[in-house]
Amino acid sequence: MPHPIAYLGFDGNCAEAMRFYEHALDGKLEVLMTNGASPIAAHCPPETHDRILHARLALPGGGVLMAGDCPGSMPYEGIKGVSLALNYDSIAQAEQAFNALVEGGQITMPMQPAFWAKSWGMLVDRFGTSWIVNGELLPI
Repeated sequence: MPHPIAYLGFDGNCAEAMRFYEHALDGKLEVLMTNGASPIAAHCPPETHDRILHARLALPGGGVLMAGDCPGSMPYEGIKGVSLALNYDSIAQAEQAFNALVEGGQITMPMQPAFWAKSWGMLVDRFGTSWIVNGELLPI
């Protein structure tokens, strides 16, 4: 069965966001391809050559986060109606990720105990991405 992979859209700041996530989530940025460096460069307006066509961030444990900048011909409406959930084996790991992701962003629910995890919290990072961070999931 396929596993859904988040593919985030940005408005010209995809490279900055993915470098931030690489650091905050202890990942490895495997692909950061601009329009101008892609096989379709000749079909992209020159003013979009610095925009990211495709980015791939490998996460510890085998997870992946992908992203790109919204095509210049399309209106960018932001990331809406979705949160990315991260489950960590320990509260310490969850708090570390939470604190790294919220840098320059906003906490919407501070880390606290819940019936499904020993600790969880919610935030919106400085790029407008909503996150739910869980530490030590509990059986429900």
